[in-house]
Formats: sequence, structure tokens, C-alpha cells
Amino acid sequence: MFLETRSLLGELFNVKPEHINRIIFTSGATEALNTAVFGLLGQGGHVITSGLEHNALWRPLIMLERKGIIELTVIPCPEGSSPDPRCVADALRDNTVLVAMAHASNVTGGLLPIPQIGQICREAGVPLLVDAAQTAGTHPIDVQEWNISLLAFTGHKGLLGPQGTGGLYIAPELELEPLKYGGTGTASLQDEMPCWLPDRFEAGTPNGPGVAGLRAAVEFILQTGVENIRRHEMALTEALHTGLAQIPGVTVYGPQDLSQKTPIVSWNIVGIDSEEVAYVLDEVYDIQVRAGLHCAPQAHRSLGTVEQGAVRFSIGYFNTLEDIHAALEAVREIALG
Repeated sequence: MFLETRSLLGELFNVKPEHINRIIFTSGATEALNTAVFGLLGQGGHVITSGLEHNALWRPLIMLERKGIIELTVIPCPEGSSPDPRCVADALRDNTVLVAMAHASNVTGGLLPIPQIGQICREAGVPLLVDAAQTAGTHPIDVQEWNISLLAFTGHKGLLGPQGTGGLYIAPELELEPLKYGGTGTASLQDEMPCWLPDRFEAGTPNGPGVAGLRAAVEFILQTGVENIRRHEMALTEALHTGLAQIPGVTVYGPQDLSQKTPIVSWNIVGIDSEEVAYVLDEVYDIQVRAGLHCAPQAHRSLGTVEQGAVRFSIGYFNTLEDIHAALEAVREIALG
């Protein structure tokens, strides 16, 4: 069952069949990112990241920087814009050991130019770590074509799987130190962790029920087609984005070119705290949203929304146009009092 799930994920991300054992299972994107960061950067070096990152990547990097283990360059993202690939190229140094960025902002929904950044990393011989928490299952990802050395993903968002699942793809040219040590059911006489994957990174009892659920979810995604899923979700996103922008007092954040977005829409009502809006949507209209800083304060600093936060709609494959109309009517009633 674990092998089948790795094979399905390999098909989804275009991992070579002979490398599917280099997809390791974790409890989610946070553990996957920590495994990548601490496993690769123990000897230090220079790292490049963006000003849009989720705390799952931001906090490990900042901790290593404050301890003096790494040097960190943060590519600015004015007003929540995606980082310019040219700025990444200009930031490269002789001692750059990693470029680490999200595939999409979980606040603005904006896609980062990972294919272009991947080419820059290919030419420079620098590994690229991509946080695909917002895009796995809802947007095409190609680790070979995009030159992704490390791909972190979670199971419970676009992959439609259970909470507590996720994983990390590790390219064959990389060697990482494990984040966890313990029993693997193999090479038990050794004092050290096995050198082969996935055993080296999967100490302890695996989440069998979670991975079984993830397998079923990825099967559904592959059968449905990522492009079909994206087409449906982005049609709803366009209707929501356009409708919100027409409501007086509502500010919508993120790219205006919706081809450069994921199916999330963040917004605010002037003069009303985002968490208050979320509470009313939940209690009065039975609509669930996420409000506040979304564990990504750097993105909110770039947007100027640190004090108010933002309200975020997250659209999924099973949402309908009727859902969008109901959401817009609720926001209109709240905004107009």
C-alpha cells in the first residue's frame, strides 16, 4: 500500500519510476520542510528565500540564521507580488547552497515563478526546495522539468487526503541527515539509521490509515485530471474574485491575472477586523473561512495587512457556483450593514 501510494505520487509529480522510494512520508508539509532544511543545511552556507513564505519554511530558516549557521537573503515581494526570477539570479553567491520558496502564497494565492527559478538553479548547480502545500493536486508540478531537488507537500489540502499526511521528494543527487532517528523495521542490528530510502527518513510507526486515505485521494485526482480540477476551481475563483471586487468597501488581494493564481481569494472589508468577519460568516451564514495572518506574517507585511489580517476563501473541487453566489451575498450584507 505504501509502495502504491509512492508510485501514484510519483506519477502526479513526474518523479522517475526508479526514484519513487525517494518520496518519503511525513505528518505534513511542516515536517517535510523541516526535514529538508535541517537535513541539508547543517554545515551552513547561503540560502535564498522569498518574502511570502509560510512559517513552516520561514521559522526554520530564521532559526538557523539567528544561530549563525546560515546566511539568508530574502527576495522582496512588494505589495504581495511574486519574486522576480532576476532577483534570485542576482542574489546567488559562490556559497549559495539552497533556494527555498513556496510554489504559491497561501495569502495572496499568487503563483511563484518556480519553473524559471528552477532553470536558474539548474544553471548555477544549486538545489531548489519547493513548498507545494498550496498547489499539490490542484496545479501541475513537474520535478524533472522544473529542476526541483526537494518537493514538500501536505496531504490534507489540494491532495484531498486526511490530515496528518504529507511527504518530501528528495532528488537522487542529494544526501540529507534524518530529522528523526529510531526503528525502521530494517537493519535493526545497526546503531545508525539505514542509508537507503525511504527507510532512512521514516523512523517509527507509519501512519498507515492516513497513507491509505492519501492513496485513494491521489487515485481520484489522477483519474479526474489535475488540469480538469484546476479549470473548475479557477472558474469559481474568477466568479468570486470579480464579485468581491464589485462590493463597496471590499479590498481583494493578489494577482489580477487569475492565470497566475491558485484557487484562494483573500480580502478585507474596510474598518472591520478580519476575524470578526470570519466569525459572522461562520455563525450567521454557515460559511467557513480562514482569517488573521494565515501563519505567513511576511506576506501580510508586504501587503500592509499585519494589523487587520485578511479573510481567505479557499475553493475546492467540490464547490459549486451556488456556493460562490451564497458567499458573495453574505459578504455584501456584512459590508453594507
